[in-house]
Amino acid sequence: MRNYLIGAGLAVLVAGMADVAMAQSEIKIGEINSYSLLPAFTEPYRKGWQLAVEEINASGGINGKKLIVISKDDNGKPADAQTAANELVSSENVAMLAGTFLSNIGLAVSDFANQKKVFFLAAEPLTDAITWSKGNRYTFRLRPSNYMQAAMLVEAAAKLPAKRWATIAPNYEYGQSAVAVFKKLMSEKRPDIVWVDEQWPPQGKIDAGPVVQAVAAANPEAILNVTFGADLVKLVREGNTRGLFKDRAVVSFLTGEPEYLDPLKDETPEGWIVTGYPWYDIKTPEHEAFLKAYQAKFKDYPRLGSIVGYQTIKSAAAILTKANSTDPEKLIAATEGLSVPSPFGEITFRKIDHQSTLGAYVGKTALKDGKGVMVESSYKKGSDYLPADAEIEKLRPKD
Repeated sequence: MRNYLIGAGLAVLVAGMADVAMAQSEIKIGEINSYSLLPAFTEPYRKGWQLAVEEINASGGINGKKLIVISKDDNGKPADAQTAANELVSSENVAMLAGTFLSNIGLAVSDFANQKKVFFLAAEPLTDAITWSKGNRYTFRLRPSNYMQAAMLVEAAAKLPAKRWATIAPNYEYGQSAVAVFKKLMSEKRPDIVWVDEQWPPQGKIDAGPVVQAVAAANPEAILNVTFGADLVKLVREGNTRGLFKDRAVVSFLTGEPEYLDPLKDETPEGWIVTGYPWYDIKTPEHEAFLKAYQAKFKDYPRLGSIVGYQTIKSAAAILTKANSTDPEKLIAATEGLSVPSPFGEITFRKIDHQSTLGAYVGKTALKDGKGVMVESSYKKGSDYLPADAEIEKLRPKD
């Protein structure tokens, strides 16, 4: 009888652990990102989620409970990210995990979440695998995927007369995924295209001279670029010096984001077709409210990372509020089909693949007053750039 009572008591204890945070006066979210490796993006990202936390708690928190974000640096290493995730779950008793930047790290944390049955809201990783081929019921993603951004860029790129194309991309999950989906979608629209060269520099360690020389030797009429950060600066500088971009069209993922465009300064190449964030040209009420609050708090303009950090925690708070629980199954049920406001307008977390419908701005690079800007930009709704449900069901494993 004594053993029975002990067993029954343990069962009750385990059943109640999922909601322990809801019984306390605060709720914790565990946040992981590559702060030391990629500060150009992650520092504005941190400011974005800090603003979100401040606004959430000022308006009553999560069903009256204070929201706390416990943040860890993954150092750009998947193993470190999984260690951080384990510490946040086991030691800090977080209600969910959020964040990550690099696609390989996002996949590592997603795998951890699936194995440990922990809710994970991926903020930035763009690989299609995270919601499709390696998708799982515990992982949702905020940012528009490689497929979505490629489809947006292909819409403009397919109108170019160029037939001979080369690609330059970092040799890891994100770059490989972006090139593969762009080539697929572009070739479907333009079967006359020939892919004449591929360059795969290591992420963060591009040797730009040989890369530019190899692409020039292939004599493409257009180039797809997927490099970002310091690699992008080196590529542009070397490409400008050697005339690689002269009379050639360039289509480029992410280059219109201020964190990557600003460092180019007066070296910014003009006329590239890019995805990005022209914060200075967005006049919607939702964005103007965000911009005013961000500038008031930080005395600085936002980057795309600021939007991602802000919306990640705003979305997490909406999920927790609706679920009124920290049970992962209840969080999943609350998120599937959930619509939430954002600085870019309302977005929805789709039930079919756990992808949000957050979109992106597409435009062209230009020089203004000695610095790079995005011009001729327009917002592309994420929901307009996803495959049919039947196709997604083939791509995503059954839960």
